[in-house]
Amino acid sequence: MPEARTYHGQCHCGAVRYEATTDLSSLADCNCSRCRRLGWIMQSLPAENFRLISGEDRLTLYHFNTMGIDHLFCATCGIESFARGHDGEGRELVMINVNCLEDAPPVDRAAISHWDGASF
Repeated sequence: MPEARTYHGQCHCGAVRYEATTDLSSLADCNCSRCRRLGWIMQSLPAENFRLISGEDRLTLYHFNTMGIDHLFCATCGIESFARGHDGEGRELVMINVNCLEDAPPVDRAAISHWDGASF
């Protein structure tokens, strides 16, 4: 298993910035109507492994479908670099968009898990 490290992420304009500590071992994409259009590559991590550095005041909330995920995007550039929610046991988690990490290794889309969000 890869070793966890701290990555730095941001929206396109840089107003929203964060740090996320993860090992990037469970990358996934999703075929729901929203993720499919956005091209997200997701990595889930416990909320305590995420720190929003700047941009709380720039975040705009969007809910859809089950309303269970806080989709947060930058009000300036429109990029959703992370989302907040809970796992099946009620623990807080953050889903980061790996495409928004400044220092992540290249991702082979053929080697990641595929989540069938369209069936929810």
